Amino acid sequence: MSRQRTDEELMVAVRDGRIDQIEILFGRYRESLYEFFSRLSGNRVASEDLVHDVFVRILQYRSSYRESNRFVTWMYQIARNARADYLRKHRLAPQEALTLAPPKHDITTPSRQLEANEEKALLQCAMMQIAESNRELLILARYQEMKYVDIAELLGVELPVVKSRVHRAMKELREVFLKLWSDKSSCSATKSETTLPTI
Repeated sequence: MSRQRTDEELMVAVRDGRIDQIEILFGRYRESLYEFFSRLSGNRVASEDLVHDVFVRILQYRSSYRESNRFVTWMYQIARNARADYLRKHRLAPQEALTLAPPKHDITTPSRQLEANEEKALLQCAMMQIAESNRELLILARYQEMKYVDIAELLGVELPVVKSRVHRAMKELREVFLKLWSDKSSCSATKSETTLPTI
């Protein structure tokens, strides 16, 4: 049984002219990139467009890739640049709610289901209300499960800075969430933006 090639090996192949290998990378990262963009903005159409834009740019800039670069870090740098360019050209409005992933455990009673849905809706509101830099950081660390060392490289900061910023972002999210929890009516206006699972 042949060994699965690493992202870096595939990207080197793409860089060196085997363009068809990008299809494997697309298959590996299409969903996570879509999740990254959609959690940041809640806009489905823009997120789909941005995923394709990222892979177009990967092909466009393939000659700049170096074997010493972790592919995932390099890809997310392209993703962040693509989103920044998109925002300069368009007003990114939230759309319909994202589909929730099924819960990992069964919620058997209607009251528990209602409570869980309320918590998810409130978390969604809280995520959309914190600073975008903090939201991006939490998405990378918690939802994309990027290692702190890779986030540090992506953002061009030292590892302790990332750890400190994640701690502050979680603190901000918790404070906003608890504020919304005490006044649930304040969340009603933003419930359609996006829906996020519990951290």
